[in-house]
Amino acid sequence: MLRGLLVLAPALVAGISFASTRYSFAEDIKLPATLTFTAYDTGTAGFNIAVGVGKMMKDKYGTDVRVLPAGNDVARLAPLRAKRAASSAMGSGTYFAQEGMFEFGAKEWGPQPLQILLSSVDCNCGSLGVAADTGVKELKDLKGKRVGFVVGSPALNQNSLAVLAFAGLTQKDVKAVEFASYGAMWKGLINNDVDAAFGTTITGPAKEAETSPRGLIWPPLPAKDKEGWARMQKVGSFFFPQTATCGAGISPDKPVELGNYPYPIFVAYASQPADQVYAITKAMITNYDAYKDSAPGAGGLAADRQTKNWVVPVHPGSVKALKEAGQWSDAQEAHNNKLIKRQEVLAAAWADYGKSNPPSDDKAFLDGWMKARATALAKADMPNGFED
Repeated sequence: MLRGLLVLAPALVAGISFASTRYSFAEDIKLPATLTFTAYDTGTAGFNIAVGVGKMMKDKYGTDVRVLPAGNDVARLAPLRAKRAASSAMGSGTYFAQEGMFEFGAKEWGPQPLQILLSSVDCNCGSLGVAADTGVKELKDLKGKRVGFVVGSPALNQNSLAVLAFAGLTQKDVKAVEFASYGAMWKGLINNDVDAAFGTTITGPAKEAETSPRGLIWPPLPAKDKEGWARMQKVGSFFFPQTATCGAGISPDKPVELGNYPYPIFVAYASQPADQVYAITKAMITNYDAYKDSAPGAGGLAADRQTKNWVVPVHPGSVKALKEAGQWSDAQEAHNNKLIKRQEVLAAAWADYGKSNPPSDDKAFLDGWMKARATALAKADMPNGFED
């Protein structure tokens, strides 16, 4: 265990908040004596990067960072919403939470006004990896093939559907094979129980599949295919074109045009004080060299590598830090303001829906919310973001 860095069980987190009466001072950055982050499970890229950032904060500011691992997006955000954590290292679930989609369409949640501190985009991408022995060369060749889906992971499954949409395919065009977990799905690919699975190119299971007898390929998503990308972004608007130069079967000498989205995405709630968020972001920007090599993907947190004009806004505290780093523009400010307005529209729609005597049945409640959400966004002349 790294000195000063703790991994807590959920029961031990109660009562830990961002607030503290003792601060460290360095380079005009004020950090509390203790910080809590949440992240994906132990050993994942998001967890390892959070640990690396935490070690930097301990070394530079004497701040003890506790990283709380959690298996799903709801579990990662619950401590943050309860003000028992300062930030969460999220993935595409950030967008689903903002939009009130899937598990965030439940009565207990609704649209979450999450805003970004910093996010990472590195040399890897996320797409459907396909067993080489299937003969698939292009995504359209997946028609009739077996594609893996994970029970209880709507965010992960939406990613797969978005990639299929690039080729004009839907779930009805493939043979959906359900698995209990992400790891089980990739084991299924190796064991010839499925032909394709979604993952990042640098994930361990993909590397294992690439060296297995079946082999692994990544069918390309060429950026020049504008119609393909329009279809893909209708289902997963958080994706953008990127060339992968690292991962299973991929290198700078053998790049592949794929799609990607930031991961991890360090987020906070809009209600969190700007000075607190500024301090964390400023520390991460100022001391980037101290943690950039701490874990694969950490290098993507550089201020000059931040994704511009994405689908979730940047927190005002982080905007201040990025401006000081020379990494903010008037165009991004305008885009950011539109995203904050979108969060306001979604929040108002959720409040109105709650006053409309919605059905108590969970499925009926979610169906009603989907209609109310679509109506509110259309009235505001904002895209739905998901295929109807």
